[in-house]
Formats: sequence, structure tokens, C-alpha cells
Amino acid sequence: MNVFRKTFHRKKKNKELAPEDIFLDSSNLPSFDTGRLEGRLETPIGERAYVGIVVVVVLCLGTLVAQAANLQLVQGEAFAEKSERNRLRTETVFAKRGVLLDRNGVPLVENAPTEDGYVSRTYVTPGFAHLLGYVSYPEKDSKGNFYETDIEGMAGVEAQFNERLSGKNGKRLIEEDALGNVQSEGSVIPAVSGEDITLAVDLRAQEAFAASVAELADRIPYLGGSAILMDIHTGEIHALVSYPEYDPNILSNGEDTDTIESYAASERTPYVDRAVSGLYTPGSIVKPMIIAGAIDDQLITAATTIVSEGQISIPNPYDPDKPSIFKDWKAHGPTDARGAIAVSSDVYFYAISGGYRDQKGMGIERLAFWYDAFGFTSPTDVDLPLEATGFVPTPAWKEEVLNEPWRLGNTYHTGIGQYAMQVTPLEAVRAVAAIANGGKLIQPKIIKGDMPSGTSIAISSEALKVARDGMREAVTYGTSVGLNDLSFVNVANKTGTAQLGANNEWYNSWSVGFFPYENPKYAYAVVMERSPAGTSIGGVYVVHHALSKLHQTAPEYFEY
Repeated sequence: MNVFRKTFHRKKKNKELAPEDIFLDSSNLPSFDTGRLEGRLETPIGERAYVGIVVVVVLCLGTLVAQAANLQLVQGEAFAEKSERNRLRTETVFAKRGVLLDRNGVPLVENAPTEDGYVSRTYVTPGFAHLLGYVSYPEKDSKGNFYETDIEGMAGVEAQFNERLSGKNGKRLIEEDALGNVQSEGSVIPAVSGEDITLAVDLRAQEAFAASVAELADRIPYLGGSAILMDIHTGEIHALVSYPEYDPNILSNGEDTDTIESYAASERTPYVDRAVSGLYTPGSIVKPMIIAGAIDDQLITAATTIVSEGQISIPNPYDPDKPSIFKDWKAHGPTDARGAIAVSSDVYFYAISGGYRDQKGMGIERLAFWYDAFGFTSPTDVDLPLEATGFVPTPAWKEEVLNEPWRLGNTYHTGIGQYAMQVTPLEAVRAVAAIANGGKLIQPKIIKGDMPSGTSIAISSEALKVARDGMREAVTYGTSVGLNDLSFVNVANKTGTAQLGANNEWYNSWSVGFFPYENPKYAYAVVMERSPAGTSIGGVYVVHHALSKLHQTAPEYFEY
């Protein structure tokens, strides 16, 4: 056994290789002493081998760099787009914009789908542009990507109630393959539709007044015009007209650039909302308010009579031979307070505003007080953009702006709604409504059903009744007799003619009033802007034709 083991181990040991057996080859035998294990076992790598290795490494690195440059710089954008398509992406889900309805549920603005996924607006036209406004649509860049995803209201109700109408856009998750094929899609955030809004306006009333204003403005011609019809108790606006106007469908689409440029170039300023933003010299439409104020101040009574001989003469302290003459539009003879409104006697109002002979006048401070009380110097706070505010001149204003003292003649002219006085049609209809409803300065409302709001004028009911009676007498025998043949309703009205231009070469023609006289429900204001001086057809004509048309299409307005 021991012999066997020794023999086995010996044989196994002899099979092991010595180091020199591993490293020794024919090329290094001359330099290696196997007995002493001294010398060089291997030959060093040659210079050519190193050069070869370096060349190979450089070629490999160069190839990698070149390919990286090709992928990132040359084909980077293409691969990036392809990579995007390989990933999930989001897409805007456009919200449906709320529609606009008239007070009876008739659509005034409707939606139509587009290929891009949002809705385009279709507007009732003509006659509604300034009331409804227009919108701008989502915008794409040159690659077809949306950089603006909202429909934005740009004017009128569209702008004022943009947030309510807009709703909120949603997001859709899209999965596509490298070839752009949609693999799956799903809504991540659903779109929220905008709110439908029912306006106070009545399509029938709007069309009646709009057609009448447009027809007369183009025929005479007038530069433009405006008309408003309002409920005197709720403030709801049944008609709000400004003429001329733009086409909101054209402005929203933005493609008809020639027409859009013609709007901007027109001297008739179709972009201006005359009902809300227009400021006009009111002329004689202020006379019912001045009578009411003078009676409340106890300067006059309803029976106070003043004789108009066609003018008054005020002595000139600096040149007695040259008195100051203030003319009436005609000699009216003796008139009382109601008659002064009916025939629009300027002399009567010269006397009660600035004083004349035995009649004490209000003075400019009290005139300004009553103009302010009836809302001629404050915004109506209507829910529409860009409302203007009326203006009443005062001595302080004249001193500051013109560097001149206030004169008695300035008071006379302010007392008949002239000089530098200006009001908006909305302020005018609100003041007339206050005469008709017993002294409440109501806030005009655009939305049907909005809670009525306003302030009460501190004035006697008797004073307001005299003003109402005078406006009715203007129709039965005075300056508004053109409305007396309306067999279906008794109207109370006051006209106003404001002279314009350096030589009074232009007229503004007003007609304001309320109906029915016996139980007032609606007030209106019409102004026709800048016709040639001497034009005899104006605001009364518009009222007559509009009410006649309304009687045909909506007779319930005159049922009482």
C-alpha cells in the first residue's frame, strides 16, 4: 500500500510543468539559462504592435464619434421627433364654449365644430355686433402645433363674460408607434363646457330698433346712431343698438383682411359701441329732469308761467349797446312747467337755470347737483366693457381747462343741455327710467333675471309727475307730435337737438321717452349722430318705426 502511494504521487508530480516549460520557446532560448533560471523568459512586444494597437483604437473611437455626431447633429431632429412619437403625448381637448340666447331662448350665438377640434362661433347679424362682440380662436405655429389653446372673447358680452362662457379645456393621452400610428388614447382631464347665458335682450326688439336706426342713418345720412330699450323696474335691457357695426363673424375668422381694414379706416367708426362708449351733447332731453329739480327746490310750481318772446336779452356792463342775446328756437308765448317741456321752450329753462327778471335761477351748482342726481355724471355699471361717463361743466373746470371765468351764459347753455355737457345713451335711458318709475336710478342689466339694483333719488313724487305729464304733452301737441298716431300705445317723449361744429353745421337728434304713459313699463333712448344742420327727420322717426315694427312682432309689449 505504501509503495503504491509513493509510486502514484511520484508519477503525478512528474506531470507538473516547470516555469521554463511554459515561457521558454525557440525565440528566447539563447538568452535563458535553464540551470540557473536566469535570463529573459519572453521577448518584448515590438514597436509595430504598439502602433497597430493605437491605430485600431483610434479608428474605433473615430467611428463612434462620427456616428454620435451623425445621430445627434445630422439626424438628431428626425430621431427626436421619431422618439416623441414612440412615447406618450398629451393633446388638448377643447371645451365647448357656452352659447348666448335671447330672453326667449332664441340662439344669438351658436357653435359649429371645426377640423381642429374647437368650435367656431356663428353670430346673428346684423344688429347685434356691439352687444355680442366677437372672439379670437386658438392659434397654430408653422408646424401645426397649437401655441394658443383658448377661445378669447374680444368685445361685448363675449369679453365681459368670457370666463363663464369659456369652460376649461381638457387633456387627452395619446400613444403612438414610431410610424405615427395611434395605438391607444384616453382622456386624462375631461373638458368642462362653458356656461350657456340667457341675455335680457329680445331678438324682436333688437331687430326693430336696429333696422330703424340703420335705415335712417344711411338715408339722411347720419354718421351713426344708437338705440336702447330698457325695463324701468328691473333694468333689463331689451335692445342695445349701435350703428354702424362690424360683422363679428368676419372679425372672429380674421381672414377677410380687406373688410377688416375698411372698418378701421371708416370715418363712421364701426368699432365704437355708441350705446355704451359714445358721448353726446344731450340738448333738450335734460329738460324734464331740470323741471323736476326746480319744482323740488321750490323755485317754481307746476303753474309757474314764463313768457317766451323768442329770446332774452342780458345787459352788457362793459358795452350797454351790445347786450348778450340768448335765443329760443321760436317764440312760444306764455308757458307753464308742463308746457315748457312739451314745446321745449329754451327761454323757460334759461330763466329757471340762471335766473331772468323776476325768476330766480338754480345756478350752476344746483344744476350740477340735479344732473348728478339723475345719473348724468356717473357710470351706469352695465355689464359691458368700455363704458364712458358723462360730463357736466363747472366754473372750476372752465378755470382749470380754459383759464376763463364762468359766465351767466354758460349757466344758460348748460341748463338746456348744451355748452360742454355730454352724456351716454345708457345714462340718458337710465335718467328717463327714473322719471317714469318714481325716482329710482336703476342699474341696466344685460343678463336676464339678474337681481334689480339701484339708488333712489331724493325728489318729490309731484315733481316727477309734472315731468311725466310734460313729456306726454310733448306727444299730444308739442315737439314729439310725430308719435301721437301710434294707436296701440300712449307714449311720453322728449326730443333734443344738439348743435355741433364751429358754425353749428351739424345736428345730433335725440328722442327719449317711456311707455305706456298710464302705467310705465319701458324707457327708451335714441340718438342719431351728426346730420347736416336743418335735418328735420331724426330720433322721433326711429322710435315711431321701431315701436310700429315691435307691435307687429311682439304685441305683448303694448298690452296693459
